[in-house]
Amino acid sequence: MSELSVPDAPDATDAEEKAEDTKAVQGKGMGREFRLLWSADLIATLGDGALVAAIPLLAKSLTSDPSLVAGVATARTLPWLLLALIGGAIVDRFDRRRLMVGAQAAQVALVVVVAVIATFDLAQIWMLYVLAFGVGCAEILFTGASQALVPTLVKSDHLEAANGRLVATASVSREFAGPPLGAALFAFAIPLPFWLNAIAFFVSLLLLSRIRATGRPPRPEQPTAMRTEIAEGLRWLAKNRLPRTLTLIAGSGNFCESMALATLVLFSHDVLGIGDRGYGLLLAAMAIGGVIGGLVSNRVVDRFGARQVAIGVQVVCPLAWLAIGLVGRDPVTVVALFTLFSIALSMWNVVSWSVRQRLIPNELMGRVSGAGRMFAFGAMPLGALVGGFVADWLGLVAPWIIGGILSLLVAAFALPALRKWDGE
Repeated sequence: MSELSVPDAPDATDAEEKAEDTKAVQGKGMGREFRLLWSADLIATLGDGALVAAIPLLAKSLTSDPSLVAGVATARTLPWLLLALIGGAIVDRFDRRRLMVGAQAAQVALVVVVAVIATFDLAQIWMLYVLAFGVGCAEILFTGASQALVPTLVKSDHLEAANGRLVATASVSREFAGPPLGAALFAFAIPLPFWLNAIAFFVSLLLLSRIRATGRPPRPEQPTAMRTEIAEGLRWLAKNRLPRTLTLIAGSGNFCESMALATLVLFSHDVLGIGDRGYGLLLAAMAIGGVIGGLVSNRVVDRFGARQVAIGVQVVCPLAWLAIGLVGRDPVTVVALFTLFSIALSMWNVVSWSVRQRLIPNELMGRVSGAGRMFAFGAMPLGALVGGFVADWLGLVAPWIIGGILSLLVAAFALPALRKWDGE
């Protein structure tokens, strides 16, 4: 499996770290190390959820131009397109736990700056772009290191359960509790959700610092250039059919979803007729399905198989998006449809994460995952950018309809490849 060799004479520190990693994996179930990671993720995503609601609301208070509002979402996800490959190579070079701590610390600093700016009523739209882009850059290292660390903390047969808990936690905090809390705090005082986010990131940082296992990948005897390491990850992804197929499907789905969600704050106000707090509750509705999907995904995969789950997601999501565009004119209908497609997306995340963690060699985990996220997540800023212009030209419901149609076409194209699934 490995194309890189471990040094013949590792130092004492490396031996101790390897022993801790082995102990973590060989322990029964999901022990202390995973619980710390899980707890940190719960708290960090709560603050992030508040930020998810607060940034668009602050942008809407500064401008009503759909393209400018969508630009904030573009700035948040643009680093995935520009820097994911480099971030993946960094994850495969350094201590993954320390990378997570450093990335979280950078996010704390960024959010504190914007909280201070908002406190003194000095915010401008370009400042939100800078914040979103900076948080997105740090998120590349944090996410890559986190997903690469999970197989070090739990056994292979517990990956679906571990990933399901992480997905459910993210849904509860980032999408269910965080957005309405952020919207309510924003309505009370604009700076409050930003201060909440900074505190949550700081507490997460403290929890991450207590994790002993590092997930440090094996290091080559002779250092290689970063571009050579990046190319190695790209070649592995290109040669392995199932991860390649999942990446292409995820990229197209993210593009279509981002088209609509980039102007969701305007859709909720102008089409559904709900206020700022209603917008937060609408975001929370997406988490209901995310929690359900994360909690039941392990059982569903055991019952039907990963292939059937993946195929089902490719049908459910575009139909839900089409329905929102065609008949979603009241909050109750949209909440129901949001719940449906978020269940599907949650299951997709559990399935795809688990497959990649099993198939990708540990020493290539960061680079291959980074290459995959460049295509999958890199489609998000492009979708948000297109969605802003589509909404401006054709109306706020058009991104849902166009995204649903495009996603159905991709599902039809990907179906033959999914039927040949060999990663179960």
